[in-house]
Amino acid sequence: MAAKTRDMTVGSPAKLALSFALPLMLGNVCQQFYTITDAAIVGQFAGLDALSALGSADWMVWMVFGVISSVMHGFGIPMAQAFGAGDRAGLKRLVYTAGFVSLAISLSYTALGLIAIDPLLKLLGTLDSLFNKAAAYLYIMVSGAVLTTGYNLLSSILRALGNSRAPLIAMVASSAANIALDLLFVWAFQWGVVGAAAATLISQAAACGVCLAYALKINELRGNDVALRLYRPEAGKLLRLSLPMALQSAMIGVGGMALQKVINGLGKEFVAGFTATNKLYGIMEAAAVAFGMAVVTYVGQNLGAKKYGRIRDGMKRFVPLGILMSGVMTLVLFLFGETFLRLFIEKGAPPSTMRVALRYLKTMAATLSVLYLLYVYRSALLGIGNTFIPMVSGFAECFVRVGVAVTLTALAGKSGIYWAETSAWSAAMLILLVSWYVKQRGLEGEAPKTE
Repeated sequence: MAAKTRDMTVGSPAKLALSFALPLMLGNVCQQFYTITDAAIVGQFAGLDALSALGSADWMVWMVFGVISSVMHGFGIPMAQAFGAGDRAGLKRLVYTAGFVSLAISLSYTALGLIAIDPLLKLLGTLDSLFNKAAAYLYIMVSGAVLTTGYNLLSSILRALGNSRAPLIAMVASSAANIALDLLFVWAFQWGVVGAAAATLISQAAACGVCLAYALKINELRGNDVALRLYRPEAGKLLRLSLPMALQSAMIGVGGMALQKVINGLGKEFVAGFTATNKLYGIMEAAAVAFGMAVVTYVGQNLGAKKYGRIRDGMKRFVPLGILMSGVMTLVLFLFGETFLRLFIEKGAPPSTMRVALRYLKTMAATLSVLYLLYVYRSALLGIGNTFIPMVSGFAECFVRVGVAVTLTALAGKSGIYWAETSAWSAAMLILLVSWYVKQRGLEGEAPKTE
């Protein structure tokens, strides 16, 4: 049985985006269970030191997997455009080339990452009592970069062709495996952070396998009309689109690590509180990421089909939908935030840990609409093939995050650190918003084609 694809060049933009995004939202929530389950089980069964060690490694893990995810996301942009244009041969050349390039990238990234772990942890001022645990966690996670790359590439291909159901199934299966393995390795075997990392990688392998099974059933990728090899023109196109996205993620990661250095200097309890909230941040962001993926696919397919009117009509609906989704998430976090945080913070932890976590959570929740709009506008720009402006926004995000963390901490003490993240979102979102409406004027010069 062939795997389903979805043509987003016809039909209601809002319904298409929501029906496409909902499975991705569920899938992203399941994916967040990787880190959330690690943190919850480690925090409850391995103690405050182990939870703080995960927190010390957070931004380095984000750097590894955020950059990989961004590159693979960039690979999906020309695939969506080729699918929308009905260019089956071009689509296959892009997919085959992406496979070869992705393997080379993941192997290189693994080698560099393993070399950089210890120096970066020292540079970030990781507490001596947490250093060995954080390093062990990172060594295992970085060693599995090939698996992470494989999953992200395959899910990007599926999304580009309008299939959001297969990544959901992959994430549900892998999340279930991750929870079971976390309990086995961390609780039963008492392996601590090493067990959490091992559970994550095994689960990632399961997700990769599920996506591969679906990708092999896609009709548009079957047949021997195109040779299975690397195509240089396609490789150049993929890298031109994805490298700015990689730089964007790298700069965000650099800013995050600089922020982590400031946090590490505020004490173990502060690190643990921030870690607990950062695990919930993944859930806060999950719907925004999924909705952004829907926007990329929608805009990319309609650009390929030259239906510029549909792109403009779609954006008129996507912006209020993003605000609505963020409002629902904000309400949930204000009502149940403390309950969620208790999943990560053990009963015997100092009260200051919960106070830090809760204040940080409420600060981010109150400004969540900014993050959701950031993803809408960034994704629209990516959909038309513009990766330069998102890269610029990533640089702005980095500089503002670090600047606010250092400046406000000096002026207002520890409380200043809570505003670093939301200030970074605001700076990036404003750049993306203005840039999108400038770029949209160019689309308005084209004859609109709507259905």
